[in-house]
Amino acid sequence: MSQAARIAVLALKEVEKHIKIGATGIELDKVATEVVRSHGAEASFHTVENYQYSICVTDNDKVVHGLPTKEPLQNGDIVGIDIGALYKGFHSDLAQTYVVGKVDKEVEGFLTTGELALKKAIAAAQAGNHVGDISQAIQETIEGAGYSVVKELVGHGVGRKLHEEPLIPGIGEAGGGAVLEEGMVIAIEIIYNQGKPEVVLLPDGWSIATKDGSLAGLFERTIAITKKGPVVLTQL
Repeated sequence: MSQAARIAVLALKEVEKHIKIGATGIELDKVATEVVRSHGAEASFHTVENYQYSICVTDNDKVVHGLPTKEPLQNGDIVGIDIGALYKGFHSDLAQTYVVGKVDKEVEGFLTTGELALKKAIAAAQAGNHVGDISQAIQETIEGAGYSVVKELVGHGVGRKLHEEPLIPGIGEAGGGAVLEEGMVIAIEIIYNQGKPEVVLLPDGWSIATKDGSLAGLFERTIAITKKGPVVLTQL
């Protein structure tokens, strides 16, 4: 799984180099595909029925599952890239939200909050803790900054399947949910909105966007639960 994670990281770092004004999601998807395959792996999202791309591209008000398009990125956009690699039967999952050109301080603060929530959630992923400890860390950080967690979308276990048990919600109470055991591997996802938490499915049948048109953020890492503490397999 560490190899699957390493490949996903290499692909995302290469995609990051191409995130600029005028770039398109289709171009970024091609970059990701080439990197993943050059390392003897396959994009995890190709195992999702009827999904034809290696990455999901969620710009501005899109929350998750955004389809890569030929629409060029513009100055002031934010764009989330979600990617996973399947290597020798095991998956990884990774996402990061980037800025395109320059954004205002309000947007910077919004994204900084997401990264802080991710950091606190990872710290809570200790063997013997509960899923709820992770969930509470996310909820307190996001809501404490005045933003909202998307309740319908959650993190998850990762392994021979891209999405496994346990589910890792962004809302919950410490001490609740499944116990985190040594040897588990999970994907912690920070999925949150600048405005209200409600989301809608767009006509393309895949992309989920904020209902009120506000910005959305996405940060995700694959984490191994070990007796020495959480190990970030997809460390950027």
